[in-house]
Amino acid sequence: MNLPELIATYGYWAVALGCLLEGETVLLLAGFAAHRGYLAWPAVVAVAAAAGFVGDLGCFLLGRRHAPQLLARWPRMAARREQVDRWLARHGAWVVVAVRFVYGFRIAGPVLIGASGMRWQRFALFNALGAVVWAALLTGIGWVFGEAAQALLGELRHYEGVLVVLLLAVAVGYAGWMRGRRARASQAKGGGG
Repeated sequence: MNLPELIATYGYWAVALGCLLEGETVLLLAGFAAHRGYLAWPAVVAVAAAAGFVGDLGCFLLGRRHAPQLLARWPRMAARREQVDRWLARHGAWVVVAVRFVYGFRIAGPVLIGASGMRWQRFALFNALGAVVWAALLTGIGWVFGEAAQALLGELRHYEGVLVVLLLAVAVGYAGWMRGRRARASQAKGGGG
């Protein structure tokens, strides 16, 4: 199976799995793949928005039902609760849309909003809006990157295998770096007490 067949066969599944939690890098790559014709852009946006919606709703419900345990387990999340509460007091349910774009709040935001007592129906409405905007924006950036790369490199067919591998390596490296950073921060907090 060659690269185009692999992407066409498993691309939407990869988008769905990648967008259940984090997803930004996956969306950029999916936008690039859509630009190259391997995936359909509207389908990528729909799959990504649905998966992002489900992932955030799950985090919201976890926060709603298990906030005390989660906040005790993850002190960094607990430290962000006051900030989310201030945002909610000032901006209301629009915070549900915004936290998806704020570094460090992609997962913590829905958990903390769930802990705030917001009605799930209100969360779901604004979460759906945020998921669609998020999916369309990031896949659009990936699409534009594909156009820019084509303008710079000319015919991408000669380079796309290398480019996809390079982008995946950067994504995996970044994810590993973030995971290591979180683990070190967690050990530093746990080791001090």
